[in-house]
Amino acid sequence: MTSIRVGIAGAGIAGLTTALALARRGIASTVIERAPQLSEVGAGLQISPNAGRILESLDLTEALDRAAVLPEAIDMRSGRTGEPIVSLPLGESARRAYGAPYRLLHRADLQAILLEAVQAEPRIELRLGAEATSVRQTRDSATLSVGDETLDFDAMIVADGVRSKLKQAVDGASPPRPNGRTAWRSTIPVGIAPRDLPHERTTVLLSRDAHVVIYPLRSARLINIIVVIEEDWGDDSWSGPGAAEVLRQRFDRDSTRYISRLTELDLQWTRWCLTEVAPTGTWVDGRIALIGDAAHAMLPFLAQGAAMAIEDADVIARELSNAPVPDALQRYQAQRRPRVMRVWKTARQAGQIYHLGGPMATARDLAMTALGGRRLLQRYDWIYGWRSS
Repeated sequence: MTSIRVGIAGAGIAGLTTALALARRGIASTVIERAPQLSEVGAGLQISPNAGRILESLDLTEALDRAAVLPEAIDMRSGRTGEPIVSLPLGESARRAYGAPYRLLHRADLQAILLEAVQAEPRIELRLGAEATSVRQTRDSATLSVGDETLDFDAMIVADGVRSKLKQAVDGASPPRPNGRTAWRSTIPVGIAPRDLPHERTTVLLSRDAHVVIYPLRSARLINIIVVIEEDWGDDSWSGPGAAEVLRQRFDRDSTRYISRLTELDLQWTRWCLTEVAPTGTWVDGRIALIGDAAHAMLPFLAQGAAMAIEDADVIARELSNAPVPDALQRYQAQRRPRVMRVWKTARQAGQIYHLGGPMATARDLAMTALGGRRLLQRYDWIYGWRSS
């Protein structure tokens, strides 16, 4: 057991996982969340083996397996015709290769799993409906202002997301920046999805300046659809309703026949601004540390945003159990930054590759087909096979 006091701002995936990882190492924490109840916005979430192993180590395997779909493969297809380009094998082969399966979950389901585990853990205090407004520090403590109250901690972990309000306490932290792309998200019952769309696999449709990701959720009763297009974000909000007519005009029948069938369905779309936080900024200042999207929000083209937050949680908890707070937080930053930087850059490159057009797209498709799915998947061994030291 360790007697340090840890505060965590934010009860999303990053914050709740951090609290559980600390508790498993005998460290108590207080999680502060301004929402009066947890109802995660969004739909689908891909939990790759590198993150899944950490969640399993927190005794969540049974709950994860009840909620998750295990896709057989990731199919890369033409957005114009739907014809296959290459298929990356997952299923049991991924479990054998990486020690955990590749899981697809509804985001709300994962948050519910984490919340149930947090509420059952006596070392964690969860305070909902409590808005943290600022954090300051002295040599010996970090003080969080919550309404009219102040809370003192030995370490303060800021896990309040890409538009963090508390990160200003970390001098040199990177600001969020729109990437020039938007993600349009919707879910549909399996019964109204196109019949030739596999319901047990992840499908990625590639198109000029756009791509679509489709995968099953909730025992394959729902299909999650994410349409990413190149589009400037013109207002101060970060999400809002999306007009289906915009997508219909963007994907005409002649050039993107397969994708256009999806956009013609009667769906409710939510439009999100894709925003990055460069991992080159400062993550740690004394007793305050940024984790997850607050430190390094990345583009979703490798489905690693949540996974990197889960990895952060594991590493920062381990270091806080092994060293004095300022040293532990600096060690966390030193260990995590090189890996996160590589994943962050690779996700950016994937977006560029997905959005090629003309001869470059033809060359990409031929190269993927020639390489084959198994060898293409092996190029990501460094992501999926990662284990904390």
